[in-house]
Amino acid sequence: MSAPIHPETRIGHVHLKVADLDRALGFYCGVLGFRLMQRYGSQAAFVSAGGYHHHIGLNTWESAGGQPPPPGTTGLYHLAILYPARAALADALQRLNAAGIPLDGASDHGVSEALYLRDPDGNGVELYRDRPEAEWPRDASGDLAMTTRRLDLADLLGSAV
Repeated sequence: MSAPIHPETRIGHVHLKVADLDRALGFYCGVLGFRLMQRYGSQAAFVSAGGYHHHIGLNTWESAGGQPPPPGTTGLYHLAILYPARAALADALQRLNAAGIPLDGASDHGVSEALYLRDPDGNGVELYRDRPEAEWPRDASGDLAMTTRRLDLADLLGSAV
């Protein structure tokens, strides 16, 4: 077995194929609130939270006017966007509600609270916040014991600032 990956390694960004760049920017910037960092005409754009060069790349290089992949094929299951606090996740839910974007699900995993939805191109999107590690559920031997329960959306919205 090889040595484990360096513990400070992180996923830096995700790059998505989209059918319509303006529509994708309307969702990621207009609804979720990411900032457009750079755009290459109608072919590609890079968006960010907090001024990073990009967290999400969007392109139409191989997908302009395309359809989402059919069920039963391999590919991206979802991208996950980590919010820094419960109030920020509640804000995201308010944005989705205001835009009329339905959720596919909402779960409390013990370690995190998550909202699941689809972007305009059918890509799975998870919006979530982690609980502090000291609150993570553990079994009798101390191993992580994640769960999946229904997330109380009214309670989450009550956390909005």
